[in-house]
Amino acid sequence: MAVQGPILLCAGGTGGHLFPAEALAHELRARGLAVHLATDERAGRYAGSFPADATHVVPSATFGSKNPLALLRSGLKLLNGYREARALMRRLRPAAVIGFGGYPTVPPMLAAAKAGLPTMIHEQNAVMGRANRFLAGRVRAIAAGIPQSEADAGITAKLVVTGNPVRPAVLKAAEIPYEASRGDAPFHLVVFGGSQGAQFFSKAVPAAIEALPAPLQARLRVTQQARREDEAEVRAFFERMGIPAEVSPFFGDMAERIGRAHLVVSRSGASTVSEICVIGRPSILVPYPYALDHDQAANAARLTEGGGAVLAQQSELSTERLAAHIREVAEDPTFAEAMATVARSVGIPDAARQLADRVVALTGAASAR
Repeated sequence: MAVQGPILLCAGGTGGHLFPAEALAHELRARGLAVHLATDERAGRYAGSFPADATHVVPSATFGSKNPLALLRSGLKLLNGYREARALMRRLRPAAVIGFGGYPTVPPMLAAAKAGLPTMIHEQNAVMGRANRFLAGRVRAIAAGIPQSEADAGITAKLVVTGNPVRPAVLKAAEIPYEASRGDAPFHLVVFGGSQGAQFFSKAVPAAIEALPAPLQARLRVTQQARREDEAEVRAFFERMGIPAEVSPFFGDMAERIGRAHLVVSRSGASTVSEICVIGRPSILVPYPYALDHDQAANAARLTEGGGAVLAQQSELSTERLAAHIREVAEDPTFAEAMATVARSVGIPDAARQLADRVVALTGAASAR
């Protein structure tokens, strides 16, 4: 029996939520299935290349403020989003509705559950986010990118670990074997902070690079993501140091850049860690310290405990310590290659296939593959 109706993917408008949804969309479309995306207004720079037959912007809001007027506005916007989502479900009649976290998923996932449609959420992080925790008891199935050590029995009873789906660009980058930089050869350093915390790296990384010995500075080739407010200052630093560098608030080809990297310095969001593992690159992971659930530290733990990455808490990461971590990878090729091997061993490159199998099973139909 073929799948009747499109698969509706719901994701918050950040890369951490949209990238795994994008990977699943590629896999579903390869099986001949129609895919639609429900998201929010922030998704513009990511969703332009999203492989969906149509994208639906559903109003949503978060209760981040304690101001009564702001709370009222958020409540009214959520109610409006829920009503629009109910109408969307009646119009699309999706075969299944899959949520990837973020508050914009709440209205369409609630509407789908209320309509009795097959529903599933995918949690990328080691600690379930607030939107997914709210939805967990209302959906039929739960998939996870990383084992949920803190989940209660009601969640674990319907949870399966599939891994975090990675985009085709990541799988392509994973085809490049890791070769450590030796002698005077260039050393490619990739630095990015995602939507949370690029500001810290804009200060910390240039300071650490300035503390490196001159011969290592001469080997550096740098890609650094920097906020638009910091971009000119970071670029000026590299120009002053005479270090070849590309600095931008956003790189559309980050997977390819990670594939060329000898070392990655980044936050430890779930999608980031999953992509680093699948590609298999040494990394220095600095968890975002203000995450409400401390999920980034938990995401990094499985990789760092095995020696596939260096875990560096921001509060303890002095200029000297960051410089020492960079030197260790750059000046010890055997150590760098061992880290890359461990990272790759933790990656789940077929996570998109595993998750797509679960989606098709949820619809009760045979795969169109």
